[in-house]
Amino acid sequence: MKEARRSFGMKSAITLVAAAILLPIGGCKQKPAQTVVTTAPPSATLVEPEIGGQKVIVLRRSRTGDGTHPEFLSATLLPGRGMNVFQITAYMPGKGEVSMLTSPSLQDAAKFLDSGPDDLNGNKSFLLGGALLFPFANRIRGPLTRDKKFILATWHGRTVPLVANWHGKKPGAPLVAMHGQMLAAKADAFSTQTTSDGATATATYHLKANGHWFSDNDVTIDASLTADAFTLTLHATNTGGKAEPVGVAWHGYYQLPSGNRANARLHVPAEMRAEVNNYDDVFPTGKLLPVKGTPYDFTAPQGAPLPNVLMDESFLQLQHAANGDTEVDLTDVAANYGVRITALTPLVQTYQVYSPIDKSFVAIEPQFNYNDPFGKEWGKKDTDMVTVEPGKSVTWKASLQLFQPSSQGKAQ
Repeated sequence: MKEARRSFGMKSAITLVAAAILLPIGGCKQKPAQTVVTTAPPSATLVEPEIGGQKVIVLRRSRTGDGTHPEFLSATLLPGRGMNVFQITAYMPGKGEVSMLTSPSLQDAAKFLDSGPDDLNGNKSFLLGGALLFPFANRIRGPLTRDKKFILATWHGRTVPLVANWHGKKPGAPLVAMHGQMLAAKADAFSTQTTSDGATATATYHLKANGHWFSDNDVTIDASLTADAFTLTLHATNTGGKAEPVGVAWHGYYQLPSGNRANARLHVPAEMRAEVNNYDDVFPTGKLLPVKGTPYDFTAPQGAPLPNVLMDESFLQLQHAANGDTEVDLTDVAANYGVRITALTPLVQTYQVYSPIDKSFVAIEPQFNYNDPFGKEWGKKDTDMVTVEPGKSVTWKASLQLFQPSSQGKAQ
């Protein structure tokens, strides 16, 4: 059984800066400009509208530095939608405040996330912001039940029906189970706290399998905002009576501030990508393709441009640091902007990258498992679902940092 440690750190703060220039008096020389700093406390508040039947959590802090380094400013979270990280804002030198994720207004989101026919199983949650995916990430294929409402997934001789909630856009595209149980989940409890340099939020979910997964789970999600990092932790405990496979991912849509995909540079330390049948179904064939020497080679430390085609790629055989962490960088060279997504557990074995050619975002998903992890196409390969025994736990953890490419990719 694979298992990971749980840890999470927090800091925080808020500041407003105004420059006061002293005018020369008589024959005196002009005094240098002085900076007046007014400190306001960080905050963690609940705001309207309700989404998923619960108020929205907003963690806030104000810029405290001298304006020469990036800083995180806010994080907006949806406890009524599986703790979707709806938006993150940051201060970037030369640009001011930027929105990091692709999301509408909260008012529009309340209408969009409507639990209607197109929102089956919370599907619309993974079309904006940053949804947390549990207990599996991406697609699972299998035989359909007679009513075509469920996919039959088999693991270690046990079969469960998973909600068939997704398919490609082409006529006749096969139904699949997509992205797990968290998408429309309402928190059983949640709380917030301010710290010296930001704020934190915690939400707890009691997820019952009800015959549609291999076990019940208690899931706790911690989100922490500081000047230097946004950190997200998902800790899951198997509360059922049998072992289960677990996959976790975070489905973040990262905006390019310049609005131009051609300005993107991507660094992914992976040796392979998974071949797929097409980019509508996006089903893995079971074949791994080397990235070296191809347009999908993003191993250079400074990154590489995206190919001028739709990307929906699963990058595998990651090069982990000595401590097990994995760093992926997305930069916007025209905006002198960079975000580093760090998987803080060696259990993350895959990064999924999705980027349509006509959009100004790149979705980057650190996840445990291969896509279609129970699929026959993988043969005897380990697809990196983590086995969790009854009463045992597993932790997924990742963080964001900001940097300026002109500073040679170093996190500020």
